[in-house]
Amino acid sequence: QVQLVESGGGLVQPGGSLRLSCAASGSIFAINAMSWYRQTPGNQRELVASITSGGSTNYADSVKGRFTISRGNAEHTVLLQMNSLKPEDTAVYYCNGDIAVMLTERYDYWGQGTQVTVSS
Repeated sequence: QVQLVESGGGLVQPGGSLRLSCAASGSIFAINAMSWYRQTPGNQRELVASITSGGSTNYADSVKGRFTISRGNAEHTVLLQMNSLKPEDTAVYYCNGDIAVMLTERYDYWGQGTQVTVSS
């Protein structure tokens, strides 16, 4: 069993910054990629940023230049540094892991979500 736990959400004023953290634990053989998604009421979950095991990153156009995804210092952690936040960044942010539990078994895992609210 694998668990993903997010932290770091909260309320911030427009133009401010937040850093989200996601820690994966459990029976992990290898992590292929980790990503951050976000979702607002009535809308589909959308990809915000992703990072592969090789360090390649990908960002949604709406966050390029403002958000940075990186690996944390602790094993199996990923960070999302969010700068110059806008009200439209308000959403529940979810951590996703493409994780192998055995050499030939890999699954998608999700965290429980953390609320980010950008408002004055």
